[in-house]
Amino acid sequence: MSDQEAMDPQTRVVIIGAGHGGGSVAAFLRQYGFAGPITFIGEEPLPPYQRPPLSKAWLKGEANADSLALKPLEFYAENNIDLRLGVHAVAIDRACKTVAVSEGAPIAYDVLVLAMGARARRLTIPGADLKGVMELRTAADAEKLKTALGAGKTLAVVGGGYVGLEAAASAISLNAKAVIIEREHRVLARVACEQLSSFFQSYHAARGVTFELSAGVEAFVGDKGQVTGVKLADGRTIACDAALVGVGAIPNDEIAKAAGLECNNGVVVDLAARTSDPAIFAVGDLTQRPMPLYSRSVRLESVPNALEQAKAVACAVTGRPLAPPEVPWFWSDQFDLKLQIAGMPFDADEILVRGDPDTAKFAVFHLKQGCIQAVEAVNAAPEFMAGKQLVASQKPVARDKLVDMSISMKQVAV
Repeated sequence: MSDQEAMDPQTRVVIIGAGHGGGSVAAFLRQYGFAGPITFIGEEPLPPYQRPPLSKAWLKGEANADSLALKPLEFYAENNIDLRLGVHAVAIDRACKTVAVSEGAPIAYDVLVLAMGARARRLTIPGADLKGVMELRTAADAEKLKTALGAGKTLAVVGGGYVGLEAAASAISLNAKAVIIEREHRVLARVACEQLSSFFQSYHAARGVTFELSAGVEAFVGDKGQVTGVKLADGRTIACDAALVGVGAIPNDEIAKAAGLECNNGVVVDLAARTSDPAIFAVGDLTQRPMPLYSRSVRLESVPNALEQAKAVACAVTGRPLAPPEVPWFWSDQFDLKLQIAGMPFDADEILVRGDPDTAKFAVFHLKQGCIQAVEAVNAAPEFMAGKQLVASQKPVARDKLVDMSISMKQVAV
């Protein structure tokens, strides 16, 4: 797309998916001077909002739809953005450049942005359809879960990932009980190193969370249609008032596949977030994107990734130069802990710990041939910030300095 084409005021942009990624695309387009019509298609009744607080602030009653909104509702009307909520995109006709929707006539586009995100992976076991068996992807999900929690209640969390740990911490803060059921031998087995897993499990256990590890789930059991327990493979049943299933997510790439776009565990895009069709972009959890730093492609589920790709789309559409790829980063808040992660530990051959986990202030560095591939920092912002810079530079570090708390991270990074 040339600069002249990019700035054509008649260019019609259609965004499917009114989540964080899609909402950010629309906002960046207007910020970068794009004046053409923008149409938003969103399945939920709410305008774009922040999702990470759903497992924390929303459950604890500290946030609502208004406080989490990316932009005030009037922003869309004031910026000539046609916001169509509660509408489902049915199919993409690439030849005619239209999107068929559940309500109304097909919508024509010149540029199409796919931002449908991912959905919770569901367990196909007996009792999965009982009332009280929940997932946590939307505000509606969070509201259902919040009403199920409270003093004397027990939440069973199937899956010991970040969302499950965050929800368990929120349940404890509401004077409920929480038990985490994980099929692996440790929590965070697929997303964190053993040192971090051990720390978080101990920290949660000290605050009342109980754990069932190496535990398979056979069924949900209930009474009068309401879940009352989780039946394990060893025959035991864990009693509960509600069950949260957090066992991963599946990209919502069905209409992209049906339209013939290249997909591989998500819609395949380049660094500009462009798909195999040059008129179609995709952002966020939906995408399989290149990660030049690690010489591979990955599907990332994070707000920073969605924002980076949203900026890339806005740059492509408005003819701006593309910014260099960012170091991927993530965060998780549990109790009084702030975990910040920068980079990904691909091919790491060494792990170094800076600080003392017993103080709940430390960082785990993953190195490859003396260069930092990733850092997992708990209540350690300087280690996160400097670690992120070192991941980007791939500058070798002195191991003795890295683990010496008397030496500042600024000195380590020199």
